[in-house]
Amino acid sequence: MPELSDGGDRNPRRASITWPTSPFPLALLLISLPASSAAISSSNFADMSFEELAKIQVTSVSKKAERLADAPASVFVITGEDIRRSGAASLPEALKLAPNLQVAQINAQNYAISARGFNNAAGNKLLVLIDGRIVYTPLFSGVFWDTQDVMLEDVERIEVISGPGGTLWGTNAVNGVINVITRSAEATQGGLLAAGAGNHNKDAAFRYGGKLDNGGHFRVYGKQSDQDNTSRENGSGASDGWNRTQAGFRSDWGDGQEQFSLQGDAYTGKLDQPTSQADISGANLSTHWQRKSGDGSATSLLAYYDRTVRNFPGAYNETLDILNGEFQHTLQSVGQHSIVVGASYRYAWDRVGNSASLAFLPANVQQKWMSVFAQDEIALNSDLRLILGSRLEHNDYTGLEFLPSGRLAWKLSDQRLLWTAVSRTVRAPSRLDRDLSAPAQAPFVLSGNTTFRSEVANVIELGYRATPTPAVSYSVTAFHAKYDYLRSIEVLSTGGFVVGNLMEGSTTGIETWASYQATNAWRLSAGYTALKDRLRLKAGSTDPIGTSAAGNNPAHTWQLRSTFNISSGKELDITLRHVAALPDPAVPAYTTMDARFGWKLRRDLELSITGQNLLDRNHAEFGTSPTRSEIPSSVFVKLSWQI
Repeated sequence: MPELSDGGDRNPRRASITWPTSPFPLALLLISLPASSAAISSSNFADMSFEELAKIQVTSVSKKAERLADAPASVFVITGEDIRRSGAASLPEALKLAPNLQVAQINAQNYAISARGFNNAAGNKLLVLIDGRIVYTPLFSGVFWDTQDVMLEDVERIEVISGPGGTLWGTNAVNGVINVITRSAEATQGGLLAAGAGNHNKDAAFRYGGKLDNGGHFRVYGKQSDQDNTSRENGSGASDGWNRTQAGFRSDWGDGQEQFSLQGDAYTGKLDQPTSQADISGANLSTHWQRKSGDGSATSLLAYYDRTVRNFPGAYNETLDILNGEFQHTLQSVGQHSIVVGASYRYAWDRVGNSASLAFLPANVQQKWMSVFAQDEIALNSDLRLILGSRLEHNDYTGLEFLPSGRLAWKLSDQRLLWTAVSRTVRAPSRLDRDLSAPAQAPFVLSGNTTFRSEVANVIELGYRATPTPAVSYSVTAFHAKYDYLRSIEVLSTGGFVVGNLMEGSTTGIETWASYQATNAWRLSAGYTALKDRLRLKAGSTDPIGTSAAGNNPAHTWQLRSTFNISSGKELDITLRHVAALPDPAVPAYTTMDARFGWKLRRDLELSITGQNLLDRNHAEFGTSPTRSEIPSSVFVKLSWQI
């Protein structure tokens, strides 16, 4: 019987729900109630100065290529070299490198990942893309991290924006955008074999790239991963191990003026559950065409198909097919104005096989999302830019949503940028909000609400980024966000619970990071975030849980990273990461250390040893005691051979 604990804000009452034993998807739903492109010419970022790193082209802030140093947003770039030297074996592990994210490992399968608060297993305010393909699910407006995978050796960079991105990216880009960008096929020629094993996991991967007769390039890859079960805090086994196999391809054609790409992936996996084993599978195919004209204008078209299948015996099974098309056009600059316009259309077929314990009613739905946006960058003078934009997006639940934003960027010098922004964005309803019923037949213990409306965020930001010397670089952002119509769980007078919109509040915080090139061979990096949330239930709410259902966030986090080239072919990387205590459910503060030693045995052969969570035998990062998983310390040995 899961217990609904009081959040301590306004309602001292406690309530409980009798619920059948169930695997992770059911637990995910319970947690959600109470309780994620321009090429870079160099791939060796370790040899780049901060001035060169500032010139990296990012595309997620303005939907057009611009220097990182000029981007008026809180954006952190994880480079492919960062990922390699961290020893990360999965996409969520790589995201721990971003100081503007909260990344908590729940168990072997699941993560809670967010920016600026509202972190839980069913996080729904962070938009994640992989090569332009949106990977959030309409089931709960969040990301199933157990299905998101890429060959990390092929990642060019990950652009992590903390803060609203609704004007350019649409609903659900409330607190941030993660954009995973892989390298072109031309940049991954030749062969690669990689294999590794440790005391808790093992994986193997291959990739081969070559030239096509028509002047294009291609690559194919395959990978297989296995993860052992974790142990719970009470000493029992968690039954959360998994294995997954994935394969895919990418082809690219074109030149500096016109480019075309075609890529796809397919995967299958099994997830251990307490009483059974779940099956996941899926496939996607996407194509991207873009053309630049001599007058400075540019046009791009992106289209993709994405299928996901999830089968959790005793809980539910789902088959989701999505078709998505996007158009974008950058107009020729006229006077002070540089305008980008675009439109998108997204269509989903969602078929859910319900169980006796929970249901989505109706079981089968077809949904569509349509939007148009425009953004005008106005050069007020040579150093001052005003960026005004707006998106109109229509969904089947709430109709038309208005997502405006304004940014002001002041270039104090070539190395210093001061910026501010105001934005309005929303999190549109999901099937969990509208269609959920538990159990499947009346009388319902919990039910969705057909009048559930979009959650709204109004955000103001102030940021400063600088490279004052060739050896020092830093960024500081302060923010304040006001939220309304947040999801609550209301008690019905007839008994049971219903999803509502009777929570509101605000968050205030700061996020900062810096790097220091101590010597030619040694680089130090640090990051820090502080967050204060003030959430409350509205008058008339009967929510017995309080505000803890909205997320469980640390008051502050920090990380320190040392990247050191010992000698030619030998490198040592050490990362310290600290997360303050989580309030409800309470999780103690923890500090972890990861270390990696890499050794190039030959020009084409690299051996690495990575240790994770080395300061303790195990620790909890998320969940309710005493059944939450303990994340163990681990050692992983990997051999990579470039053919």
